[in-house]
Amino acid sequence: MQLIIGLGNPGLRYMHMRHNIGFQIVDLLSRRWGVSLNRQSCSSRWGQGFFHGQEVVLAQPETFMNLSGRAVFRLMSFFQVTAADLFIIHDDLDLPLGRLKFVIKGGAGGHRGIASIINTIHSAEFLRLKVGIGRPQFGEPVESYVLSRCYPAEAELYAAMVAQAAAAVETFLLSGLSQAMSLYHGPGPVQEHNRASPGAGKGRRQLEAG
Repeated sequence: MQLIIGLGNPGLRYMHMRHNIGFQIVDLLSRRWGVSLNRQSCSSRWGQGFFHGQEVVLAQPETFMNLSGRAVFRLMSFFQVTAADLFIIHDDLDLPLGRLKFVIKGGAGGHRGIASIINTIHSAEFLRLKVGIGRPQFGEPVESYVLSRCYPAEAELYAAMVAQAAAAVETFLLSGLSQAMSLYHGPGPVQEHNRASPGAGKGRRQLEAG
């Protein structure tokens, strides 16, 4: 079983924000695979099904971002899986918009959702797909930037990146990590789109912007 968890903040107000790109990718996979996120338990919305014969669980934590570890731990315990069966999808400020990066092991890199998972399950040995959202271009505070929609000029590229990330997950499941990395890790078709498009250019808030 592969436990695929997209990180984000719960609630409609956060649905389209950059910080919720993990949720957005899981939503797309849910539609593609016909795996409805119709279960609510383990501090998560989740669904269970199959992708080309492989058993999968798609999940979105219902905790705020920097408490993601609580939901991940409960899901792992419920399904009796280990960190090796865990695949986390999350935003990354240090990658330019459109870039994807697979990571195994390593630290949280300043991402509070990942830090919460590592600290809660006491392991960093799980697969992650980092999805680049870039950094603010107009002087906004980082917290405001991640809790906002993408810039209008980047909307087409942003949507293409979500689709690319979903394809990267599918390639991993079908053909393994090496093939997925060779096709999607680092510059790829989304970057070609970027180069061709000149215009593409504490308390609750801390929980949300973890």
